[in-house]
Parts: sequence; C-alpha cells; structure tokens
Amino acid sequence: MVLKVLSALDGARTQFYHFKAIIIAGMSLFTDAYDLFCIPSIMILIGRIYYEKNKYVTPTKVVSIMAAIALVGTVIGQVVFGRLGDLVGRRRVYGIALMIMVLSSIGCGFSICTTKNCVLVSMGLFRFILGLGIGGDYPLSATIMSEFANKRTRGAFIGAVFSMQGFGILATSAVTVVVCEIFKSTANGASKDQTTKVSDIAWRLILMLGAIPAGLTFYWRMKMPETARYTALVEQKIVQATMDMEKVMEIPMDQIVEDNLLPPTPPPYPLLSKQFFQRHGRYLFSCSFTWFLVDIAFYSSNFFQSRIYYDHLQTNENKNAYKDALNFATFQVIIAACFTIPGYWFTVYFIDRIGRVKIQMMGFFLMALVYLALGISYHAWTKNKQNKGFLILYGLTFFFANFGPNTTTFIVPAELFPARFRSTCHGISGAIGKVGAIIGSVGFVWVKNHKKDGKPKVIDDMAASFIILAGVCLLGTAVTYFFTRETMGRSLEENED
Repeated sequence: MVLKVLSALDGARTQFYHFKAIIIAGMSLFTDAYDLFCIPSIMILIGRIYYEKNKYVTPTKVVSIMAAIALVGTVIGQVVFGRLGDLVGRRRVYGIALMIMVLSSIGCGFSICTTKNCVLVSMGLFRFILGLGIGGDYPLSATIMSEFANKRTRGAFIGAVFSMQGFGILATSAVTVVVCEIFKSTANGASKDQTTKVSDIAWRLILMLGAIPAGLTFYWRMKMPETARYTALVEQKIVQATMDMEKVMEIPMDQIVEDNLLPPTPPPYPLLSKQFFQRHGRYLFSCSFTWFLVDIAFYSSNFFQSRIYYDHLQTNENKNAYKDALNFATFQVIIAACFTIPGYWFTVYFIDRIGRVKIQMMGFFLMALVYLALGISYHAWTKNKQNKGFLILYGLTFFFANFGPNTTTFIVPAELFPARFRSTCHGISGAIGKVGAIIGSVGFVWVKNHKKDGKPKVIDDMAASFIILAGVCLLGTAVTYFFTRETMGRSLEENED
C-alpha cells in the first residue's frame, strides 16, 4: 500500500520549505568542510609560533595526526549517529550533532593553554569530538533532505545540501585571508624570525569563526518536524505524519489524508541479517566502496595543496607567519572558486537529467585521466615552477570529483535503502568512505616527507602518488558500472524494492 502523504511528497511542487531545508541542512555541511579543511593553514601558523627549531615548519607527522584525528571521530560519529537516526528519529539527534560541532569548534580555538604540547593535545581532543559531530551530521542531513524532497528534483536538493561543503572550503580560505591580512597589518613588518605572541590569537580566531554559521541555524533545526517517511513507515504514526506535513508543506489536505489508516507492514528482517544482505548487500557494498575510493582521491588532492603551493608558487621573499598563511589561503580561494564550487553545482544541475550512475562514472574516469596526465608528465611540469597548465589540471581534479563521485556518493545512499535502515546505511557507507579519507590525508602526506637542501622534495613521490590515484579512480569507475543502481526518477519506496 502506498500512503497518500508519501505520494504527495513525491509529486509536490518545489516550494519555499525545500529551500529552507537546504539551508538548514547545508549549513552543517558548510561547517564540516570549514573545520576539516582549515587544518593546512592552521598548521602553517602553528609552525611559525611553536616550531622555531624546525625552521618554523610544523612536522608532517603532527599535520597528519591533526588531520586524521578529526576523521577518526567522523568514522565513529557516522556509524553511531546514523544508527540513532533510525532508532530514535532523525530530528531528535540532529540538534545534538550540531551542538557537538559548534561547541567543539570553539573548544579547538581555545585549546586551553599556550605551550606547544598542551595546545596540540587539547586541540587534538577537541578535533576528535568535532569529528563525532561532523560524522553524525552526514547521514542525518542526507536522509532528512531525501525524505522531504520530491522524486523529480530529489538529487538536486540533496546535491545542493552537499554543495555547501564547497562554500565551507571557500570560507575557511577567505576567513584565513581576512584574519591574516588584519593581523599582518599590525605586525609592523616583522620577519619570519619575529613571531609575535599576538599571532597565537589568529589561528584560534579562524577556528572559532567556523562555528557561527551552524550555530545560527540551531533554532530552525530544532523547529523542523520529523520527516513524514520516518513517522509513517518507522514509527507507524500516519496521522502524525499527515499533520506534520500540513504544517510545513503547501499540499492540499485531500492529497494527504488517508482513506485507510492501517500502516504498511514493516520489513520482517533486521539490520545486517542474511535477508538484509540478500536484498541490500550489493548496494551497501557499492555505496561504501565507491565512497572509500573517491575520498582517497579527494582528500589526497586537498592535502596536496600545501606541497603544490610550495613547489609551484612559493617565492623566496622573506615572510612572517601571516604572509605565508595568507599566500597559501589565497591559493586555496582560487582553487575553490574556480574548480571546487562549480563542480558541485554542475552536479546539482545535471543529476536529475543525466542520472547518478553516469555522472559518477564520468567523474571517476575523467579524474583518472587528469591524474595520469599530472603523474606521467610530472618531471616536465616541475621544470617550470609556475606552470599554469599544471595548476589548471590540478584544479580539474576537484572539478570532476565534485561533478562526479564526491557528490553522488553522498546522494545515492540516501535513496537506496528502506526508511528503517536509511540513516544507518548512509552512516556505514560514509564511515567506510572516511577510512579512505584517512588514507588519503595521512598516507599520501607521509610519502611526501622528504627534503633536499631544506626544501620539500616532491617530484618523484608526487608523480607516483598521482599515478596511484589514477588507478584508484579507474577502480571506482568499474565498481560503479557493475554494482551501483540508478535511483533517478523513482520514489524512495520504489528504490528500496
């Protein structure tokens, strides 16, 4: 039996509440990206303040740990909050995840003390807690948006929520530029060997400012009703689902009042049972493994930015802490504005026209070609340290990741699974994906940790890394082709059959 309230949601015209839900859910993705990708700039400032004996450069192992510890928390948060979203409701745990993110972002900035070891331990603890909140937000935001959307534009709505990640990446770079420019103007021409104590405030301020956008949406997040699909299909409260949708959606009552209040029979099998794997195991594998593969590539490319910057754009001029962080953040702004954000919005525009599978395969395949071009010719590229062609190709890895698998792997798990398992399966898929992110942000950072005459030596290792990433993307293309199911144009209930 198909419930009228669900059919009405599938056929509802696009209206104000859809855009409101995109902003409410999207601001948390904005904060996720801001907090995860601010680390390279923060580590530049921390290196200038606390690592004088290491030539003002934060050791690679410290950068890796700070990047990975938040991702470890994210893995745990996705599984725990994803399961809670199915057990107690999406809305009830949605606010908890947001508050964890906001408070831990502020905690990262305070980091309790000012001595090096104490700062790093404190920031590591708060970043782990931050990861728990970020991880919890992924499955909840995707599931809520998928269950509110109509089937014609569902992919675009979920993609629009995820696109806020791009604006978060842009914001973390822009905020770094503004903060460093302000502090640089008060540095009175200090050289790189003259790091003032006030610069310790700069990185803390950058971290704490990321909590503001998400904090501003807390009230509206708490006012959101539970999704009709969860209320009707999981809690079996059809009348309540109808009343909730009447409050927020402009749908005539005769379209949502049920003639028969007998709720549909829930699936008889439990999560991760034999029958569950028979019905959904293939799709859980495809969602998890493709997310794992794309996060290896996407997070590697993001954490390559500092090395690309040093190898291709850094000049020999004398810099203080602010100039170095400012120049790097400016490079991040250019990459985000020209490649990262357009990629997200290409997906938003095309996903309900072309389909998820075709976009995901295309993105993986074109990323592989770009990585091969970067890796095979890396020796030639590096002869000219400001080679624009190399930088454009590097930027295209972000464009095709986002106009491709980085966005679609967020969308598809929110569409394929039954309502009572949807948040859990999205959380499992995302958690396995973030294991790939850990490999991408830590494993590939370590292979670049070679120096020659005091300068980063990245030619051979970077070339090999790009070629390996090309192989990862080709594997993603194959897995998508053989295992991923198209969900475009169908209701969520049709997709779960």
